[in-house]
Amino acid sequence: MADKMPWSFYGRRSELQQMQRILERRRWFFLQISGRRRIGKTALIQEALRAAGVARTLYIQIPDSDPAGVAAACNGYLETFGIEDRISSLGELAQLVGRLATAGYVVALDEFQYFHRKQLADFCSLLQAEVDRLASRAADVPGGLIVLGSLHAEMTALLEDRDAPLFNRTTDTLELGHLDIGSLLEMLRVHADDDPARLLFLWNLFEGVPKFYRDAYEQGVLDADRSTLLRSLFFSSSSPLRNEADNWFLRELRGRYDMVLQFLAKHPGCSNADIEAAMASLSGPGDARQVGGYLKILSDRYRMIERRLPIFSPTKARSGRYYIRDNFLRAWLSALQRPVSAVAFRPVDGLIAQADARLADVEGYALEDLAGQLYEERSRLGLGEFPLSERVCGYWDRADVEIDLVAVNEDERRIRFGTCKRNPERLLESVDSLQRCAARFVNAHPRFKAWRTEYVAIAPVIGDAIRAALTARGVLAESLGDLMAGL
Repeated sequence: MADKMPWSFYGRRSELQQMQRILERRRWFFLQISGRRRIGKTALIQEALRAAGVARTLYIQIPDSDPAGVAAACNGYLETFGIEDRISSLGELAQLVGRLATAGYVVALDEFQYFHRKQLADFCSLLQAEVDRLASRAADVPGGLIVLGSLHAEMTALLEDRDAPLFNRTTDTLELGHLDIGSLLEMLRVHADDDPARLLFLWNLFEGVPKFYRDAYEQGVLDADRSTLLRSLFFSSSSPLRNEADNWFLRELRGRYDMVLQFLAKHPGCSNADIEAAMASLSGPGDARQVGGYLKILSDRYRMIERRLPIFSPTKARSGRYYIRDNFLRAWLSALQRPVSAVAFRPVDGLIAQADARLADVEGYALEDLAGQLYEERSRLGLGEFPLSERVCGYWDRADVEIDLVAVNEDERRIRFGTCKRNPERLLESVDSLQRCAARFVNAHPRFKAWRTEYVAIAPVIGDAIRAALTARGVLAESLGDLMAGL
């Protein structure tokens, strides 16, 4: 890789400012940070501590173990950070947090959700006593506690349920999502390029997870072609991401959850009935009857899937469709898992080509989400000529109406309907269907009949000839390059 620019901290400006304000108070705080694994929680803490000039710190990653295992892990971190204290129980860990915070330390407990496990549950009651004592004299306590977690439901149970010992004890909360597109473009412009095809390829794989882009940078392939990047990150014996999904997503699942995820990865946007039919065909009607339970746990506890509704639909509408929330997990299950697992038995070049072809298919769905997010980011930053008043969504109904993108500008009474195609050659043939479906949409929602109706066709790159042909048919042509401009 020719680029030798050092990796930096990208994005998270508002979160970083919030953390700096917390640290600069120089008084007791109890901060909760939640977000999927690898999303950058630890990096955010490190950057904020550095910027605020905090020297006294202790970071402990809690293992999924029993009390003795937690104590042993904690003692290892205490030695690493040059702190002489040692503990032998969960009670002593809680007391240690209190002593260090009083001495001006910022203590970070990562994977805090493991204290939801039955064998570790006593810790939260023990910590409550210390937290209450510290809060009662907050002005005299210059340090604080940060707890980080990646399982949303279990973090909620520990800190937000009314019956939980630590309920209402946190002073501040941060929820980390994916990096925005502007931050990803900043990263790519420094270490590779902002070619629209590269953005779509990487976003389909990694979405806004900074650690994965950092892995590609460390391997020297962030600016490489598709096959080279896949080989380095997934298909070599030392590839950093070849076990990522199993280690950080799938290892916690049991039973039929993996079957549901596999189906959703290959059929994004399927209905509850579609999933029930698939489970019945694979393992009989008994599993089909349990689909609702599988979906609830995958959605509420693990936040691996989501149910989306057509724009303007009531929350209880039956027309919901299910999607895997995380691009990396979707790409892994739909395109990478089987080729990677066959490396020991098949020529690697053929497996990489197979995975790349499957990823290209998935990119069609990713393009719709990427275009919607670009519309939202542009509107938020005041870019372009279509400020939004609604979140961009798709629309569908049982009458075969299918629209990839619906954007609404309430102030100017404009509504824009979009079609997204990875292959720009297919845009022209989709225009008739788009306009027909848009007319049915307007008939179903009469308040838009007096509005200005617009049509847009979106692809990664759109040549002059296709752009001119679309314009002649009254359709705005927008490439990803157009939508990336100014970000």
